Amino acid sequence: MVTPEDRRAGRDALLAWLAVAVIVASVVRIDVTLPLVGHLGSALVAVTLLYAPVVVAARRGEDLLDYGFTAAPLGKNLRYGGAVLAVVLPLFALGYVGFYDTVCADPDLRALAEPGTCRDWHGFDPHWPRQLGALAEFMLVQIVVVALPEELFFRGCVHGLLERRWPPTRRWLGGGIGWALIVSSALFAVIHLPKAGDPRALATFFPGLLFGWLRSATGSIGAAVGVHAASNICVRVLDEVLLR
Repeated sequence: MVTPEDRRAGRDALLAWLAVAVIVASVVRIDVTLPLVGHLGSALVAVTLLYAPVVVAARRGEDLLDYGFTAAPLGKNLRYGGAVLAVVLPLFALGYVGFYDTVCADPDLRALAEPGTCRDWHGFDPHWPRQLGALAEFMLVQIVVVALPEELFFRGCVHGLLERRWPPTRRWLGGGIGWALIVSSALFAVIHLPKAGDPRALATFFPGLLFGWLRSATGSIGAAVGVHAASNICVRVLDEVLLR
């Protein structure tokens, strides 16, 4: 039975997302780079996503532990995160190579691809990354500036509150499946649109489902943060190793 408090949780989640979406749309395109900060727009988005759950928790008389901001249970997070990465990363790497090998080898498909897609692809010829320092910096940014803020807000705060409003109708390997997962993933996808205005950004709905399931299965954002960061890092590593 849904209680008034459950309805309030759902309303708070949607209002928090709306407020954050307005701020993100306003700051994400600030194209200024500062020393020790990097891209100012992205930094402001990260700060917004980190600060919003603090405000929501304070207004609701909760704290960030209620939103899964903990590594505990560490063993469970490591098992779930490791199992997901063991399946997802090899499949993605195969798909990455298969895409370039297929599209760039066929003139007709190449003509349909976005301009410049095949410019740096010269067949499967791995090489050592040229800029290890920049790659290491990218990895750190993905963990601290991208994955952690996004998972704390979207999976910890928004998804967590929505699961109170719409409890899972079923569970698969411990993770809840239901409206909360679908709605939070859709909100995650929509907020990616303002940065580039590219409708392909809506494809982030699908990894959002995976991250939300991890959050529900483990009770923490730990595994979701790890898988989110590792997935983004995997793309960059493949670019560095296979494109010239």
